[in-house]
Amino acid sequence: MEKRYVVGIGEALWDMLPEGKKLGGAPANFAYHAAQFGLDTIAVSALGEDKLAEETIAAFEEHKLNYCMPRVPYPTGTVLVTLDEQGIPAYQIREGVAWDNIPFTPEVETIAQNARAVCFGSLAQRSIVSFETIGKFLDATPADCLKIFDINLRQQFYTKDVIEESMKKCNILKINDEELVVVSRMFSLPDLDEEKKCRQLMAEYGLDILVLTCGTNGSYVFTKDITSFLPTPKVEVADTVGAGDSFTGSFCAALLNGKPVKEAHQIAVKVSAFVCTQNGAMPQIDFSHL
Repeated sequence: MEKRYVVGIGEALWDMLPEGKKLGGAPANFAYHAAQFGLDTIAVSALGEDKLAEETIAAFEEHKLNYCMPRVPYPTGTVLVTLDEQGIPAYQIREGVAWDNIPFTPEVETIAQNARAVCFGSLAQRSIVSFETIGKFLDATPADCLKIFDINLRQQFYTKDVIEESMKKCNILKINDEELVVVSRMFSLPDLDEEKKCRQLMAEYGLDILVLTCGTNGSYVFTKDITSFLPTPKVEVADTVGAGDSFTGSFCAALLNGKPVKEAHQIAVKVSAFVCTQNGAMPQIDFSHL
């Protein structure tokens, strides 16, 4: 493999939105947004042997998104998404689907060995097959690979063991304020303020960077020497589907393109705010707004 890829690995699915179905899943969203910054990206997951799998591939081709998605004898993933009056999504996530059964094939292993960065979450590790594949993938990455754990807690689909193993394997953690509360209880963190909790997690798991998003209240990026805070721009929200993935993808891309942490943070905030003004998770970024 000549190229080194920025990889999203995990769930490949369709968001069944009120206005119709749209291709979703954090890995594809992440890879799509990182690619808009000129990086070679690839989404890794699994698809079924069904019509929806063919539609998935057609959608990837339409978005010019590279993919490695072996076919497995399970249905392609779907999520029923309903939006409240503020455009905030609620999810009903189908179980026993293709992305619960991602195989660690030689092609997947080769991608891991050539990864510049990889983003993964907790949702795709709810089943033992994909949990083991993601673990093997992370173990096979080069020493200089950015390993981003975008924790992404969904419903009951996470355990303390999965979160702890993932934090041990990553060097960047992205978490939101609600997830920080859950993780703080789960790991019995002292009753500290948010920054102190974040810095305790960084110290305990040897993290280089921790990103804390707080919805409309802004976002933080912590490194050993830097605390960056930015308010969330006020925009007219169409929906927030994929906004977090666009933040992660653009932040990662900016770092790989040599931007300092604070500038990467600024780019990520602007991109995610723009995505909130669009329907669905994969709008084309209007770079005149950045």
